[in-house]
Amino acid sequence: MASVKDVEANVLIKKTAEKLKEVGITKPAYVDFVKSGAGRDRVPQQSDFWYIRCASLLRQVYLNGPIGVSRLRIRYGNRKEHGVRRHHHYKAGGSIIRDALNALEKLGYVKKGKSGREITSAGRSFLDKISNEIIKGGSGA
Repeated sequence: MASVKDVEANVLIKKTAEKLKEVGITKPAYVDFVKSGAGRDRVPQQSDFWYIRCASLLRQVYLNGPIGVSRLRIRYGNRKEHGVRRHHHYKAGGSIIRDALNALEKLGYVKKGKSGREITSAGRSFLDKISNEIIKGGSGA
């Protein structure tokens, strides 16, 4: 039985995003019009950014859970360009991360714990099944 650690992250996230789109995870209306953080210059250019971010968050909770929104904001942040001055790290926007985690909670893949979000058994099996599909297909690891 394969796990998330046995598969390349990019392949897993892409496949999981497709599955989440099929499942029908709720997408907020504002996602297409806002930047993903203060360090970004523009709004995300990918048409399925929301599903990719949800898949990536699900993988992060699987690997590093329990984990909170604050820690995830740091993980998804970036360095901002300041012209001739030094670069500084900026946290990602919290509302996109929070809303994505709430949508994953409604599907039953993530739950709130005492010290952050934790993956449920349904979420673990969902990602493990996708990992098995990737390994059997030969396009991962």
